[in-house]
Amino acid sequence: MVDDVTAPARNATQAAAAADSGHASEFRIVLPFGIPALGFATASLLTCYTSILAGYLLGADPLDINPHVQAVLMWGFAALAVYALWRDSRHHRSNLPFAIALVGAAILVTTLYVSYAIEFEIIAYVLLVIAAILNQNVFLGFLNTRVRRQAGEIEALNRSLERQVEDQGHEIGRLARLRQFLAPQVADLVVSEGKDELLATHRRYIACLFCDIRNFTAVSEDIEPEEVIALLQGYHEAIGGLLVEHHGTIGYRAGDGLMVFFNDPIPCEQPVLDAVRLALEIRATFERIREPWLKLGHPIGLGLGIASGYATLGLVGFQGRTDYTAIGGVVNVAARLCDRARDGQILIGQRAYNDVESLLDAEPLGAFELKGVRNKVETYSVLGLKDQAAPMEHRP
Repeated sequence: MVDDVTAPARNATQAAAAADSGHASEFRIVLPFGIPALGFATASLLTCYTSILAGYLLGADPLDINPHVQAVLMWGFAALAVYALWRDSRHHRSNLPFAIALVGAAILVTTLYVSYAIEFEIIAYVLLVIAAILNQNVFLGFLNTRVRRQAGEIEALNRSLERQVEDQGHEIGRLARLRQFLAPQVADLVVSEGKDELLATHRRYIACLFCDIRNFTAVSEDIEPEEVIALLQGYHEAIGGLLVEHHGTIGYRAGDGLMVFFNDPIPCEQPVLDAVRLALEIRATFERIREPWLKLGHPIGLGLGIASGYATLGLVGFQGRTDYTAIGGVVNVAARLCDRARDGQILIGQRAYNDVESLLDAEPLGAFELKGVRNKVETYSVLGLKDQAAPMEHRP
């Protein structure tokens, strides 16, 4: 789940990296053409006047360049400068440098091949150089604007990413709290699909199961506190695994006591049957848990009670520590049946028994008066299910 919760943040980071990579790639494409425009214009200018300057300074032309070759190099470099400016104009969206350079190149070609005049040649190079310098200024303004825009985009992306991380953090915390009393798949459903209404206070028919370790208080007085913790830890780890398998909802968990209910927040077809199956597996599992303690002379046992009926369900607690629980007569009956059960006994009330009578192998025990319950409750001792070999009831 952690992977699922952090995936949006990871995707956002990857998107930001991809965006930065795209911008960097675009810079690599356009930057080389910002400088060559000035370089080509300078190369054309040097091709024209290097020989002249050398003649004035040295009294001779050491290069001895053919005039036709020199002319071709002059207008060739000028053409490359124009091309570079045209390429730049496609990025910074300003055609002025390109237009000035095009005029300068046209004047240069005209004065070289139509009617030579040094004045026009100078004007041509002045225009080429001005166009190249202007292009650099335009280009720098364009890059500055882009950097500011990208900085704004990155800032917005960072804010969005922070919000996503914060939301995911809240979701992780919420999921962790839900998993305290819901099966993981149920908690995932509530969080991933935003079904908060499932946890709103409401009334529903449920099957409620209580289980409690017998003789736990007396045993805990005879053994060390570390051993008490070890006993409870092994008990809750084993029972907790069964709760996940049977999709039960934890309504109460304290020390050696545990309350589980079915058919809420996720409905199930036969909540009482699910509760009975869980109770049978808890009883079988507890036999393995208590075996080493019996060998040490600590006679712990387990009693279970099951009832069904309508209850009010919802979140109870305060911010940061809430429990999803059930309240109503069905909860009281299940708790009292659990208290009355002997070691290894699973007691089930009349209403719950009626729901699974055809599937259940049970022994009638008669009507019991239960503390806090107005009327007597017809009670049965669950031996097993008819579709499987019935586990023998543990007798003290």
